[in-house]
Amino acid sequence: MRDVPLVAGVDEAGRGPLAGPVAVAAVILDPANPIPGLGDSKALSAARREALEPLIQRRALAYRVILVDAATIDRLNILQATLQGMADALAGLLPAPHAALIDGNRVPKALRCPARAIVGGDASEPAIGAASILAKVARDRYMDALETRHPGYGFARHKGYPTAEHLEALRLLGPCAEHRRSFAPVRALLAPGLL
Repeated sequence: MRDVPLVAGVDEAGRGPLAGPVAVAAVILDPANPIPGLGDSKALSAARREALEPLIQRRALAYRVILVDAATIDRLNILQATLQGMADALAGLLPAPHAALIDGNRVPKALRCPARAIVGGDASEPAIGAASILAKVARDRYMDALETRHPGYGFARHKGYPTAEHLEALRLLGPCAEHRRSFAPVRALLAPGLL
């Protein structure tokens, strides 16, 4: 097993929402212990993702999930916050990967291993699909928990995405601490100087 290169898959969930973190996961799958049914988390039902999560965690050689909070997203911007989360997730893997496959068209800078970006990689590369699932499940759980901490926004239903329900709640209640103040619909509701 030592002479088999360890390849990590990396993906994120939650770049588009107006609230909550972006979740980033990195996974090194065990080639000797494949997991059937991996793929783009958005194409799987919530129940299927929930069933695959513990299987991935048990069978993977290593995995790491990072939640990058709204304040960091506002400070860095969503792209840079996501890339930083990817770098941090990869850096936290033990054993360390020899290479990384990143979903999308950008590779974070200053990685400890060579990396390649793959557009649509969550549907074509099992390790990226596994990372996609772990990131989505972790973020959905976080948003479900926000429902009790910040009632009235409907976070458990829309997960922070800019649905009509969320935009109406935002208009009525104003932003909470979990809203991304750098995102236009939130920024528009803030008085000058509160960013």
